Formats: sequence, structure tokens, C-alpha cells
Amino acid sequence: MLEFLQQLINGLAQGSIYALIALGYTMVFGVLRFINFAHGDVYMLGAFAGFYIGPKMLRLFGDQPGYGVLISMLLVTMILCALIGIGIEWLCYRPLRNRPKLTVLITAIGVSLFLENGGQFLFGADPKSFPEILTDRYISLPETWGRISELGIQLSAAISMLVTVILLFGLRHIVLHTKMGMAMRALSFNPVAASLMGINNSVVIAFTFGLGSALAGAAGILTSIQQPSIDPLMGISAGLKAFVAAVLGGIGNLPGAALGGILIGVIETMVVGYISPTYRDAIVFGVLILILLLKPTGLLGASEQEKV
Repeated sequence: MLEFLQQLINGLAQGSIYALIALGYTMVFGVLRFINFAHGDVYMLGAFAGFYIGPKMLRLFGDQPGYGVLISMLLVTMILCALIGIGIEWLCYRPLRNRPKLTVLITAIGVSLFLENGGQFLFGADPKSFPEILTDRYISLPETWGRISELGIQLSAAISMLVTVILLFGLRHIVLHTKMGMAMRALSFNPVAASLMGINNSVVIAFTFGLGSALAGAAGILTSIQQPSIDPLMGISAGLKAFVAAVLGGIGNLPGAALGGILIGVIETMVVGYISPTYRDAIVFGVLILILLLKPTGLLGASEQEKV
């Protein structure tokens, strides 16, 4: 039982990363009805932004790893990734807005390949060691708690879960309690009616890309402090699994994306812990196929005529 609980904790930590990336997929789909396959590569760019920003932040804080370095690096990285996301939308997707969805989809795959190969050209193909911006340690429960005190979690994983929860509540506030969030929901429901009501669709779409990319950048940093080895192709696997998470939860549904990310993280960790790491990806994608066969709209998705 203790081993199961420990695997569950590890799965929640991993799932929180997938949830952050999956939210970007689902927001863009909700507004534009297409899959931005370059989103996983923005996650990679977030990790490399931290790789270069981290040493500068360390010097700013007296070469002492700590929470101040992490928070400042996280904020700068999220802003940079938001600008990258807005730039991708402006350069690559906006000119194709009235073209067939298949054209935009192929463009998204092209953008993804461009970022992956461009990343290898700029950063080098070899894995890089992420700077130590936080002194990691193992956190265990008090011994007075009995057998359950054997459970524990790495500090970096606990921070990832905490930051994810904060960002999820922040996103919920933006979507439900701000004018921009109201405009996003209106655009998602009916773009033509939203435009007739005076909403600037281009601004809302750019904001959506920026917001999703900022979350992907945060996920890149949170992953890197747990697994301090980054490379230009790290976004492929994480992006695909986050996409699976978004579809699993119901693409276009924000709570569904978060739920799907958590489920994928837990399933993946359980497979590694109880079966074999070899079957991890096969079982994750098998679960996706099973869910789509039984409930094509995903766990929390609503029935629509159009589907990915």
C-alpha cells in the first residue's frame, strides 16, 4: 500500500507537468479549432530559456540557489515564451486563418519541425545540464506519523505541484472573471457573433497563444529542476503526451485538460513502477485509443459534430 501511495505521489508530480502543457493545446483548440503541434516545442524553448537565464539570475542573487532565483527565472521565462507564442501565431497561423484547417494543421507540423531543427542548430544536439537554481532534497513525513512517514517527495516535485496548482487557479480566474476571459469564451462559442459584438478576435487569439505558451514555458522550467538534462527534442514526447492528456480529458475543456494530464502522469508512473518502463508509452497511447473508442469526446468533453 505504501508503495502504491508513493507511486501515486510521483505520478501526481509528473501529471502536473503534462496538465500545464495540455492546457495550451486545449485553449488553442477551443478558440481556433485546430491543434498547435508546435506547442510541445515551446515547452522545450522554455527549458532552454531557463538554461541561459538561470546563471544570470544566480549572479543577481549572489550565486545562492533558492526560491528567489526560481521565481524570477520562472516569471522571465513565462514572459519570453508568451512572446514566442504570440510571434508564432502572428507569423505562421494568422495569415492562414481563413484557409482550410488541414492547411493550418500541416503548417503547425512544419513549425514544430522548424523549432526542433532550429533548436539543434542553435543549442547543439547534445543534452545540456540545467543549472542548479534550487538545492533539491528529499522531504519525508514526521516519524511520529507511523508507517506513513516512509512516504516522501523530492522538493523539486513538490514545488512543481504547488506552482501548477497556483497557475491553474490563476488561469481559472482569467478565464472566468476577466473581460479577456469572457472574450475567449465568446470567441470559442461563436467567432462571428463575438466579432459583431465588438470583440477584436485577433487580440483574443494572440492572448490565448501567449497564455498557453507561458504555461508551457513554466512546465519546461519545472521539468528541468526535476530532471536537469535538457535537449532540443525534449518537447516531442512531452508534447505528444500532453496532447493525449488534452484529448483524454476532452479537447477544448480546461478542467478536462488538467484532469487528463494528471491521469496520464499517474498511469505512466504506475506502469513504470509495476510493469516496465518499456511499455510506458504503449500503455499511455493504448489508454487514449480505449477512451476514444468508448467516449470519443473525452472524459469531460461535450459532444460536437467536429472532432480532431
